[in-house]
Amino acid sequence: MPETISDETYSFLGPAGTFTEAALAQVSAAAGKVWRAVNNVGEALDDVVAGRSVAAMIAIENSVEGGVSATQDALANIPGLRIIGEYLVPVNFVLVARPGVALPDVKVVNAHPVAYAQCHLWLEQNLPSHGHIPASSNVAAAARLFDDEPGVADAAIAPPGITAHHDLEVLATGIGDNPNAVTRFVLVSRTVPTPPATGADKTSIIVELPSDAPGALLDLLEQFATRGVNLSLIQSRPIGDTLGRYRFVIDLDGHILDERVADALLGLKRFSPNVIFLGSYPRADNVHTTFDQRYRDDVFVEARDWLRGLISGETDRG
Repeated sequence: MPETISDETYSFLGPAGTFTEAALAQVSAAAGKVWRAVNNVGEALDDVVAGRSVAAMIAIENSVEGGVSATQDALANIPGLRIIGEYLVPVNFVLVARPGVALPDVKVVNAHPVAYAQCHLWLEQNLPSHGHIPASSNVAAAARLFDDEPGVADAAIAPPGITAHHDLEVLATGIGDNPNAVTRFVLVSRTVPTPPATGADKTSIIVELPSDAPGALLDLLEQFATRGVNLSLIQSRPIGDTLGRYRFVIDLDGHILDERVADALLGLKRFSPNVIFLGSYPRADNVHTTFDQRYRDDVFVEARDWLRGLISGETDRG
């Protein structure tokens, strides 16, 4: 039986000091509430489903590495979730070690896989023969340097503020391959009523192709193109039941209450065996959606009124 939902608790990928915590710090409603650090995306979303948390902050996309597959797959497979906001966090990294360890001493590096991928050029240039031990988070990578067990890494990739949480020495700063890297986070709650459109909105959905047939993807994309809806992200993920079956994670410009977006979603529902609506929410950058004025709301409304008139027997030659 689900626990009672707590409006005092928000879950995030911990421990303290992660980029996810920095994203949660942008949520005004979370100020002064309990922040629950968890070990992975699945645990964060399970907190929401079970009612231990009112919402969870999770990373969904990085400007360098693209979509976070673990998040996308979790959202596709856990029902009853809704994205209620997005937040952007600039991302950079430092290389840290226990006191007394110098850069030439580093043979093995702890790092979250996404962070490791974003620093691979620096690592290849400065530590060409290093080994890599994956960690559950960037802060956990640094914390594991103090583990009292065989095979402990010599250094870790961590956020710049890590020394506020652990007694570590910074061996190198700015080791990310792209100084302009940004990670996009989303705040996920249980299904709630869709908020009003603001004019600067994003809608996230997951859509399955009906078959592995020529033109199937084109048919999907035409649902948006013929209604003037721009896509800001489209990424394929295997469904997993058989080879060659994919779902597509899609972010589109606009709100489900926009006529052009609503009409596109209706087209998708007729086309696809499974459409998951993840939510319409304000864009983090507050950039207003621009689109061809042929797809204004009133154009769709007038077209429906015209059709109703034809059905009711009104004379119309327009």
